[in-house]
Amino acid sequence: GKLGAAEASYKRAIELKPDFAEAHYNLGNTLKELGKLGAAEASYKRAIELKPDFAEAHRLLALVKTFNEKDQHYLKMLELYHDDDISEEHRCHINFGLAKAYEDLGNFKQAFNHYSEGNKFRKKQVNYDAKEDKEFFSQIKITFSQIEKFALEPDWCSEDPRPVFIVGMPRSGTTLVEQIASSHSRVTGTGELPYLNQFGADIASGSSEVNERSLMNLRSRYLEKLKAVSEKNLIATDKMPQNFRFLGLIAAAFPEAKIIHVKRDAAAVCWANYKRCFVSDIGYSFAIDDILTYYSLYENLMEFWTKKVGPRIFTLDYELLVENQEYETRRLINYLDLDWEEKCLSPQKNTRSVATSSNVQIRKKVYRGSSRQWQKYAPFLDGALDELTKHKAH
Repeated sequence: GKLGAAEASYKRAIELKPDFAEAHYNLGNTLKELGKLGAAEASYKRAIELKPDFAEAHRLLALVKTFNEKDQHYLKMLELYHDDDISEEHRCHINFGLAKAYEDLGNFKQAFNHYSEGNKFRKKQVNYDAKEDKEFFSQIKITFSQIEKFALEPDWCSEDPRPVFIVGMPRSGTTLVEQIASSHSRVTGTGELPYLNQFGADIASGSSEVNERSLMNLRSRYLEKLKAVSEKNLIATDKMPQNFRFLGLIAAAFPEAKIIHVKRDAAAVCWANYKRCFVSDIGYSFAIDDILTYYSLYENLMEFWTKKVGPRIFTLDYELLVENQEYETRRLINYLDLDWEEKCLSPQKNTRSVATSSNVQIRKKVYRGSSRQWQKYAPFLDGALDELTKHKAH
């Protein structure tokens, strides 16, 4: 997470070996996380100049730029797309890159075709089985009756940073909410931390023993990791969206923690998952049917948590946030027990690094209408997301 040092190291590597395409590509990734999008674009372009078939660099360059015409970059991706010799993994990246180009150019049918093809290749690579998630979610519910028996008492004397867990479906607005919260002088945004899943998934699902000792162990290990990245602030946000699975565990092991659940229009979230080539373990996102199944599991589990630990959860509606930014932001800062700071209204000026897939749009002002973007693809979806919009209207 030391991105300044990483940037300097990549630049030194490039000084030593100027034609090292991977170093230019990795420098581009680092600059993108730092919000230096123009410099990131230049790094990706240099990587591609040195290695014209660098498929992943093509995809990420497409994400940081806007296509106003069928430029040289577009033409090179098209040439690679028609090359029978490139691997399926490279073809996947090129499809997502071309989809973004066609989307920028307003050709949503072609964009949809490339998103579909890219997702088919990615689905083959990840080998996802929805049954495993169904079973995992079911075990979480069963195990919670054990976990709540050992819930820890609040310890207000703790010198550790107080965690703020920002949860929800991926692509629901959790990055924006973390940007807003961490604009406050007393809050450090630590991004998507893997530690709750690493240290707590087995407890939450009953795969390892549940008792006060295991909860205390989880707590101390997690807080030790959080302290290392909290920059000495007493409040630190962890915006791993999938921590929504562990809200019962959070409520029991971190009685002092704040929990923010970010909700967004269901169809918008599902489409946003489909059009992003996730490189992490989000295996459900490469087929619309799998996404709808997972979304249903998420909704069902959140209903369960609302019944069990509802008073601990602060729900923030993404659509309301972008419509009534100041009102909803003040509600959020108040929930965090903080004094108001005006800079929380300008999250785009927050210079902290952002490693998530939202790190391009998060540098822009909060804007309305993003949740309606999926409707441009409605003619090609065969009504797949219509149930979600009916559900919302109901």
